[in-house]
Amino acid sequence: MSNKRRDFNEDPLIVEAIPKKIKFSWKLIPQVIRHLILAAIALFWLIPIIWLVFNSFSEFQGMRTNIFFPESYSFTSYRLLLFDSDSTVARFPVWFMNTLQIAIFSALIASIFVLMVSYAMSRMRFRGRRSLMSFGVILGLFPGFLAMIAVYFIMRSFGLTNNHWGLVLIYSGSSGLGYLIAKGFFDTISETLSESARIDGATEAQVFRLIIIPLSKPIIVYTVISAFLVPWMDFMFASIMLNSGIATDWTVAMGLFRMLQRELISTHFARFCAGGVIVSIPISILFVIMQKFYVEGITGGAVKG
Repeated sequence: MSNKRRDFNEDPLIVEAIPKKIKFSWKLIPQVIRHLILAAIALFWLIPIIWLVFNSFSEFQGMRTNIFFPESYSFTSYRLLLFDSDSTVARFPVWFMNTLQIAIFSALIASIFVLMVSYAMSRMRFRGRRSLMSFGVILGLFPGFLAMIAVYFIMRSFGLTNNHWGLVLIYSGSSGLGYLIAKGFFDTISETLSESARIDGATEAQVFRLIIIPLSKPIIVYTVISAFLVPWMDFMFASIMLNSGIATDWTVAMGLFRMLQRELISTHFARFCAGGVIVSIPISILFVIMQKFYVEGITGGAVKG
């Protein structure tokens, strides 16, 4: 009987199945502290977003700072924001379409500029190439708002203020300066593919269109998303260029900011919150769908293969 008991206790499968006591290790304390700090930072960052989402469903249309969660909930804010055609202040559907059109055309034009400049800097060799690249990087270091007044007077002299196409030109005009990430991605594509195509008689445009572009889907997606986000979230340039005071010409950022004025915040704050939630939905869906390509576009240019 004792031999059987000894064999039972010495069986490795039985021994592994017996739960062992968890030993406390002082080495885990720094890791736990780091995770707690990151969790606190994440919670602190999410508090305004949570507050905005809950207030978008508030039945009270004004702003209350003495309570975090609304006392009663309803979809009144969304209904008034989207379907109140009699409102002379909130024209959210019009603002949304204005912003969407500007963002789409700006993204298309800017993406073409960025990809063309990036390919030229990556694959072509010409005199002054390095100097031009350095000059472009230096120009990109200056904040865009420093040139707002000059840009405004130039656009006004051409009659492009209070015009959506003027905003499209502004957003896409200097986009070629953001060529560095796409250039890094093009540098990772083997040069032998382009040389083989040139030997077969392909022109530089055909090499770019038939070889480089099909292999560059990640960086194309990243470039399009980045170019789309600029007009989608911009307020400064839009408020300077669209200064006629006509509400139907505004973008979403201008219209939502208008709701925060002193004479409107007591009756439109909940609608402002609802507008913020609606504006975030399309770009959130786009990021979720394109997340894989977006990450590959960022990291692909940094890895030399």
